[in-house]
Amino acid sequence: MSSVQQSDQIMHEAKQALSRQVQNRSIGMKSRALKRTHFWKKLGRMAIATGAILVGAGVIGTIINGLGFAGVMATGLAVAAALYVFANFPKMKVPRAENLSREKLDVLAGKTEIWLEAQRPALPAPAATLVDGIGVQLDALAPQLQRLDEREPAAMEVRKLVGEHLPELITGFRRIPPHLQKEERNGRTPEEQLVGGLKTIEQEIDTMARKIANGELDQLAVRERYLELKYQPAETAE
Repeated sequence: MSSVQQSDQIMHEAKQALSRQVQNRSIGMKSRALKRTHFWKKLGRMAIATGAILVGAGVIGTIINGLGFAGVMATGLAVAAALYVFANFPKMKVPRAENLSREKLDVLAGKTEIWLEAQRPALPAPAATLVDGIGVQLDALAPQLQRLDEREPAAMEVRKLVGEHLPELITGFRRIPPHLQKEERNGRTPEEQLVGGLKTIEQEIDTMARKIANGELDQLAVRERYLELKYQPAETAE
C-alpha cells in the first residue's frame, strides 16, 4: 500500500471514530455535555499535534533545504496517524458504579447518565425505555444539585438514591443469568422487579427535584417505599 493510500485510510478511520463519538446516543443533556467537552478536548489535541508536526516539518525543510516529495508524504502520513490516534484515544471513561455516590454534585447527574448509557444495551426493552426517562429526570434534578451544599441532608439523600440504589438495582439484575431473568420467583420475575424498581426511582428523582426547587429540604428524607424495589431478592434469584 502506498503512503498516499495509507494516509487516506488513516484519515477515513479517524473521521469514522469522531463520527461515532458525535452520534453516540445520550439519554440526557448532562451526559451529552460531558461528551461534548471530551470531544472538543480531542479536537484540541488533534490541532496541537497537527501544528507541531507541520512546524517540525517546516524546520527540518529549512535545515535541509526542502523536504522533497518523500518528506511531504511522510509529513502527511504523520499528520494522518496523529489524527487517528487522538480521534480514538483517550476513550471517555465510564464511571464505576461504586464511585457514583462519591461524584461531586455538579457532575453527578451527567456521570450517572453516562453509566446508565453503558448499561442500557444489556437491559430488557421496558427497562431501557425507563432508563431514558430517568435521564430526563436527572436533567431536571441537575440544576437543583448545583445549588445544594455537599453537607446538606438533601445531598446525602440524592447520593443514596442516584449513586447507590439505582446502580445496585441494575447491577443486581445484570448478575442474574439471562435464562433466569424471566423466571418467576416469589410471584415476580427479575425483569418485573427491575422495571418496578426503575419506575419507583424515576418517581423519586422527580419528587426530589420538586422538593429541592420548592425549598422543602426538611421534607427530603427519602421514603421507605423505594426500599421495596426488591432488587435484593432479584440478586439472590440466581
